[in-house]
Amino acid sequence: MKIAIISRNPKLYSTRRMAEEIVAKGHEVHVIDPLLCYMTIASQRPTIHYKGEELTEFDAIIPRIGASITFYGTAVVRQFEMMNVYSINESVAISRSRDKLRSLQLLARKGIGLPVTGFAHSTKYTKDLITLVGGAPLVIKLLEGTQGIGVVLAETGKAAESVIEAFRGLKANILVQEFIKEAGGADLRCFVIGDKVVAAMKRQGGEGEFRSNLHRGGNASIAKLTPEERLTAVRAAKIMGLNVAGVDLLRSNHGPVIMEVNSSPGLEGIEKATAKNVAGMIIDFIEKQAKPGKTKTRGKG
Repeated sequence: MKIAIISRNPKLYSTRRMAEEIVAKGHEVHVIDPLLCYMTIASQRPTIHYKGEELTEFDAIIPRIGASITFYGTAVVRQFEMMNVYSINESVAISRSRDKLRSLQLLARKGIGLPVTGFAHSTKYTKDLITLVGGAPLVIKLLEGTQGIGVVLAETGKAAESVIEAFRGLKANILVQEFIKEAGGADLRCFVIGDKVVAAMKRQGGEGEFRSNLHRGGNASIAKLTPEERLTAVRAAKIMGLNVAGVDLLRSNHGPVIMEVNSSPGLEGIEKATAKNVAGMIIDFIEKQAKPGKTKTRGKG
């Protein structure tokens, strides 16, 4: 098979590991920077060009689209789909999962456990918004934030009002969520491939840090999931339409609650914490699924 990894940096751990596994399984691999791709939009013969050459005869692609280039990156993925190339995660699913508000609305509609969440444009009724999510302490998030950036824990109502007003002063869209204190600054990253959780780790924030992101100094260890947690993670990925997803959830007093569904989950933390060959599992899934014309939009937009 001829497989392309859509990634800006071939040296990244996740990109490198998948490239190694593709070669180890006897396939041909190409790492393609999506920002260097350019396309012809045509009904008869859509094409993608890269560094002066047309990209042809790919069997599958693995999108590793960074949040900052979601718009152009998903356009490139969509073009491959128009050319009947199998994408392990489809463009519409990636776009859906990147919109934090939209993804929460879709999960809520299907009855998935979530922290109580508020969203508003105006700061005129900030106190009422804070009350709606159960009052302080609460978590305030920028919609566009990633890896724990743009996430603030407000310990008091006054602090929450100040942060909300500051974010709104930046013309930023914000989410306000109840703080799940019983999680103790830890979350679970469930790595979903197809219809099963293939690996899971517990991420614990550093001392005095409520965010558990490994990029912010958190540490990871292998996690044992309950059947309910496994089912919740798989359902969340399916609702987003993702074949490969990193589903982040918290253990609350009322069961697992979803924090985020990531369409380009990193491999370094999960492989090192669990000692599992997750990259190899992704390639195994592609070998079973990648057939011409197999790409189709899953779920509702």
